[in-house]
Amino acid sequence: MLKRMLLLISLLLTLALLVACGGGDEGSEGTDEGGETTEVEPTEAADEEEDVVVDEGEEEEMAEEEMAMIEPVRIAVVMPSAITDLAWSQSIFDALLRIQAEYGEDVVEIAYTEGMFNVTDAAAALRDYAADGYDIVIAHGTQFGTSLFELAPDFPDTTFAYGTAVDTGADIGLDNVFAYEARAEEGGFVNGVLAANLSESGVIGVVGPVEAGDAKLYIDGFVAGAMSANPDITVNVSYTGSFGDTALAAEAANVHIDAGADVLTGSAQQVVGAIQVASEAGVPWMGTQSDQSPLAPDIVVASQIYDWQPTLMDIIINHQEGVLGGTAYQLTLDNGGLVMQYGEALPAEAVAQAEAAAAGIVAGSIDAFSAASVINAVPDEEEAAGGEEEMVLDIEPIRIAVVMPSATTDLAWSQSIFDSLLRIQEAAGGEAVVEIAFTE
Repeated sequence: MLKRMLLLISLLLTLALLVACGGGDEGSEGTDEGGETTEVEPTEAADEEEDVVVDEGEEEEMAEEEMAMIEPVRIAVVMPSAITDLAWSQSIFDALLRIQAEYGEDVVEIAYTEGMFNVTDAAAALRDYAADGYDIVIAHGTQFGTSLFELAPDFPDTTFAYGTAVDTGADIGLDNVFAYEARAEEGGFVNGVLAANLSESGVIGVVGPVEAGDAKLYIDGFVAGAMSANPDITVNVSYTGSFGDTALAAEAANVHIDAGADVLTGSAQQVVGAIQVASEAGVPWMGTQSDQSPLAPDIVVASQIYDWQPTLMDIIINHQEGVLGGTAYQLTLDNGGLVMQYGEALPAEAVAQAEAAAAGIVAGSIDAFSAASVINAVPDEEEAAGGEEEMVLDIEPIRIAVVMPSATTDLAWSQSIFDSLLRIQEAAGGEAVVEIAFTE
């Protein structure tokens, strides 16, 4: 503050001398080459004095104090769908664009490949970016994790990141991989509370993609939230088996509406088809991952939005400080990585209940997975204490082998059967009873 006061006094004295000398021409104010401007809140001294202008150098100095200083960085990202999918891929691409807008293209260079549903093609793109010398290479999809782990040792000076995941490869000696995930069940719970308050028919429809990853987290949380708000609510959940098939999503949405659903939700880029059906039927939609309201402003009444910007900034800063990996990041309501957005037309009481649910999750008084089972607890003590009843199998030892066309973490066809086998193995008592061999 003292520094700014002295600068302002100096400026006033200079201005007085110029006026005394009869200088009346106005100088033109310089602009930043990138066209970026930073608003600076007026200081107390500026409030007291009129017509005081802070010069551009001081303005830039004040702006730098509020921004983390970074060196030029080259970032590449490979995504499974389009950067305009209003869902998973757009959520991270928009975050990268915000960082670039803040620092400028001369500081943050972004390269991307979209539509990489094929894991083999994605692996080739990731290797090309690393070989081209990009500082940070992001594989935006759990299905790319196996490829990333094979690639990372070949480029020890490159930072790699992928999600949704929690495994950084540290247990196999990798030190240049970051992982990230969205705790989507939290916003799912909040959206579920809101949906139950909006539903008049008592029936809600959910259009899921593949039963894995953040999509499953979101849907499980949504069901729990809806049932916590109304234990008598019916939540019909369907999984299309695809992340990007909009026609299947539209078909599922129509089935839900025909079954009486008057509120819908869903996850992944496929939901574009479901939102179109909801719009035609006038049925409210609850979104997740990205802001889907531009698609149907009157229909998309609430959204859980992933904000990857703080995570990406931390990865950039870590990389430039020599920390190339090792951290698993989470987006939560508490850390601001999950942002709830509500439509203006929503009833105030419904929004208040949703906000109370969000506050409860942040405070730790609400578990986004178990709230519904607590409300619907049955007299059986074991079931009440343990929530969902665990599957138990009494079988003789058996050996099972499975050959799959893609990775066991592809969040799709292969993972669906592999996860089922793992659940059977656990229910039967472990590897001694159920031996599983696989080729992916």
